[in-house]
Amino acid sequence: MGSGLERLVQKGSLAASEKDSMLARLSGSASFGPFAACDMVIEAVFEDMETKKAVFAQLDSICGAETIFASNTSSLSVSTMAASTSRPARFIGMHFFNPATVMPLVEVIKTIATDPEVVEAAVSVSKSLGKVPILAKDNAGFIVNLLLTPYLMDAMRAAGEGVASVEHIDMGMKLGCNYPMGPLMLADFIGLDVLIKGATRLFDEYADRRYSPPPILKRMVAMGYFGLKSGKGFYDWSDPKHPVPSNLDL
Repeated sequence: MGSGLERLVQKGSLAASEKDSMLARLSGSASFGPFAACDMVIEAVFEDMETKKAVFAQLDSICGAETIFASNTSSLSVSTMAASTSRPARFIGMHFFNPATVMPLVEVIKTIATDPEVVEAAVSVSKSLGKVPILAKDNAGFIVNLLLTPYLMDAMRAAGEGVASVEHIDMGMKLGCNYPMGPLMLADFIGLDVLIKGATRLFDEYADRRYSPPPILKRMVAMGYFGLKSGKGFYDWSDPKHPVPSNLDL
């Protein structure tokens, strides 16, 4: 968190005094105890259903009945998590987009059991943080990933089938559609290991080929090519400021 804010200061997007004020409002704990006094708890552990359910089981045992639980999941079923607690009516999804210090969007995901006042509270909290909330039902992919995943999978299929090079696929979408980043570079930023899990979940729910991870993605993940985080993906990230399109003769 501190390093991310410091980068904003260096870019001139955030005043140093504001960064210090933000960090001063944060505190940490190695136990769940302090959460007992919270009106809302937003969980943000990694994308594993059993791990998230275990966290909410701990919170459920110490938080008051009126405490709102929210999950920052990007792809898992909010309904499944809610049903594992004693408070499904006070459970909601709040998907903050990464990096949360920069991206303004929050998907607020309601289930069939979510109380309307909990939806209002989630929207209010999002706005108080300077975010822009959008409402979604608890379907796989919510809004953004439901629409983004087929785009990324199609770009990977095009690269894998030799339709065009990595460089020209990305250049085509940047210059032809005025996107700030091409789909293959975006995939590297997100993480190919993250994308294959998300796409698989979507394919399992919808049985639609658009969400099926293409062979090239499966091979790259199997080889440990996860994108920026591993240094290699659709680009070679040896120099993160000057990524070089990879040779995809896999």
